[in-house]
Amino acid sequence: MQVTEPSAFTAPERAILDVCGRRRSPATFADFHKGRPPMSKGQTYPADPPTIAEIVALMNACPDTVSGRRLRALIIVLWRSGLRISEALALRETDLNPREHSIIVREGKGGKRRLVGMCDLGWHQLEPWLQERQQLPVGTVFPVVLGASTGRQWSASGARTALRKVAKRSGVRRRIHFHGLRHAHASELWREKVDLYTIMQQLGHSDPRVTVTYLKGITNLEAVEAIAARKPPMVPAL
Repeated sequence: MQVTEPSAFTAPERAILDVCGRRRSPATFADFHKGRPPMSKGQTYPADPPTIAEIVALMNACPDTVSGRRLRALIIVLWRSGLRISEALALRETDLNPREHSIIVREGKGGKRRLVGMCDLGWHQLEPWLQERQQLPVGTVFPVVLGASTGRQWSASGARTALRKVAKRSGVRRRIHFHGLRHAHASELWREKVDLYTIMQQLGHSDPRVTVTYLKGITNLEAVEAIAARKPPMVPAL
């Protein structure tokens, strides 16, 4: 009886081949990092939101393509409304109300629903994308715009990859991430004398101590200027 050698492609090996027949890296499987501490564990970053000039540089660095205009619109929404990236990517067209300057967050952190505001600048800069968005399938405000999955919700990882590329093009010399735009929004509200409770509602915080951490972007110089501008106490005349 002739004994045949086992095939070079056994059943377990077939399971780790991609659609082109190439061997998949083990790192592409969901359980690859199971039990491993994240590489960023223990690392902390100070609250250092980008400046207005740096955010504008990011927006100007977005290419004049449908993908670039989508990223530019996403940046303006995060900056002018303070949404989390997950909240912004989940927005649907019906969640926007330009007439009342409001945005409905249907499921924020912890499953909480809230209503946030956005200023005229945000709506004005978003409008060109909303007009272009009408040529795509109905769905989220910032969908996938190319390929077979056009119209589906854009992933956070895809958005972050696009932001890193634009940040490199912009020449901004700092760590750029979407959450920094949320910090910038909170800091600007505080500088504009918006009260802490309103900022808490806008960001969707239930604990004011969390909101205070967002305001650490206020520089020491600003604190010194605020103290220096205090008026002297009024002493009643005898």
